[in-house]
Amino acid sequence: MTKEAVLARYPPAPEALLALLHDLQGTNPGQYLLPEDLELAARHVGLPLSRVRDAVTFYSMFSLRPRGRHIVRLCVSPHCHVAGAWSALDELRRALGVDVGETTPDGLFTLEFTSCLGACGVAPAMMVDDEVVGNLTPEKVRAAIARYREGR
Repeated sequence: MTKEAVLARYPPAPEALLALLHDLQGTNPGQYLLPEDLELAARHVGLPLSRVRDAVTFYSMFSLRPRGRHIVRLCVSPHCHVAGAWSALDELRRALGVDVGETTPDGLFTLEFTSCLGACGVAPAMMVDDEVVGNLTPEKVRAAIARYREGR
């Protein structure tokens, strides 16, 4: 979808900002926002560029740097933390060969933290793209990564 088509889907109102940014991010290879995307969004919704940039840097679902084809987000909220998120992080580091904030050399995965996935009932949890994987164990982490390596 073109950037113009994305803009046409949203009303020129500040409350459309987050959804608009999400869709603009999806138009770029590497799933990130370019400076011109922020400018387009600011003009479209009638907000200062500084407010748009504040939103992008506040929410973990947005990025200003290119990322891998699949985004792996590990929840580090208090509930997931207590339930074992750090063990899951150790396994993710081993399985992917990268640390948080890094992308695998093949460009397939980027590993990120997120503050909450709303999946406390299955903590610890992670999200791969739009799929929530909960009750994480080393085996579940490896299986999820393997599914995405194989094309899901």
